[in-house]
Amino acid sequence: MKRWLYRPWAVVLTTVLLIALDQVTKGLAVRYLKGKDAFVLWRGVFELRYLENRGAAFGMLQGQRFFFLLTGLLVFAAVLYFFRYVSENRRFWPLRLIAVFILAGAWGNMIDRLRLSYVVDFFYFVLIDFPIFNVADIYVSVGTAVLAFLIFFYYKDEELSHLLEKRKKGRL
Repeated sequence: MKRWLYRPWAVVLTTVLLIALDQVTKGLAVRYLKGKDAFVLWRGVFELRYLENRGAAFGMLQGQRFFFLLTGLLVFAAVLYFFRYVSENRRFWPLRLIAVFILAGAWGNMIDRLRLSYVVDFFYFVLIDFPIFNVADIYVSVGTAVLAFLIFFYYKDEELSHLLEKRKKGRL
């Protein structure tokens, strides 16, 4: 079942589907939330509120379009490198899936920046006054959190040191 993530076409298809989900939700946010009051789902806790974010997380780096393009390309290169050299041992399947989610999140927001010069955000946790975010942000944030968890609690040090075993065996 999990072998599909070892096929390049499946990785590309999964990434494209995740990006499409992100773009569809942003399109819905533009259509139904832009120029309107927030749509309250749970009063005092969670609402949908349209925001055009011209920066990065928490609104940092406003207007740095070239920086975001470069960052997106670096993420893409890192994921390609990772997929080329990571062990095909099924124990590393979660890392492959995380890489797909992080790539989809980075590209989902980069598409907005290239097309609109800003990122459409719309999820807002009122209860904790958390910055407004979108589906691509969820991919990156959850992927990064799960990655940290796996590194600290799932993988052993020796497994991580041998993660790129194919590269070490001269596959370069």
